[in-house]
Amino acid sequence: MSAAAFAAPAEGAPPERTQDPYRLGRGAGGDDESTGHGAGGPSPKHIVVGYGFWIFILADFVTFATLFAAYAVLKDATAGGPTGAQLFERGHVALETACLLMSSVTCGLAVVAMRVRNRFWFQAAMLATAALGAGFLALEVQEFAGLVAKGAVPSRSAFLSALYTLVGCHGLHVSVGLLWLLTMMAQVAAKGFRDDVVRRTTCWSLFWHALDIVWVGVFTVVYLMGLRP
Repeated sequence: MSAAAFAAPAEGAPPERTQDPYRLGRGAGGDDESTGHGAGGPSPKHIVVGYGFWIFILADFVTFATLFAAYAVLKDATAGGPTGAQLFERGHVALETACLLMSSVTCGLAVVAMRVRNRFWFQAAMLATAALGAGFLALEVQEFAGLVAKGAVPSRSAFLSALYTLVGCHGLHVSVGLLWLLTMMAQVAAKGFRDDVVRRTTCWSLFWHALDIVWVGVFTVVYLMGLRP
């Protein structure tokens, strides 16, 4: 190798970026969008958190898809026991659906109030969402109690086992969502609309709307189709 390769750069010439040109070690280097540094730096935290939470929601949808598939296979396996048409009550199910869908509206109003930083309307909308969600759960518990009173317990048939599993799993998610909702109300009351609180509340709203989407599937597949003689 010639001596010129080891020669020092001329005075005034720009230094060669040979040590860490892509700033892999966070050293000196120019802006490079492909490496996630400089002008094309990493995404804001709320984007990263939202992206990760969407992955969680999609994974949860896969779980529900499995339960829907199991129910579709077992819905006619009544073993001589009662069928959905004999058990389901249209008015009761319609009231459950109305409560949950209205809670999605108040959830959206809470997010709007959060974006304009209005604590009063945020807490009012969240309280309305909590009341509607609790009403939905109360109606669902009442429905299950009525089924048990009729002798339609999960062990009676494969159909009833699949029914309790699918609807009960959704109800469990709603219960978790209510606890999360109350936690966010308390955090906003104590800390205000800090960035981390806003991120958590946004994730909660995505979770709550996802539960409404799942319930539309439950209402259609389990109740509307099940009420057919």
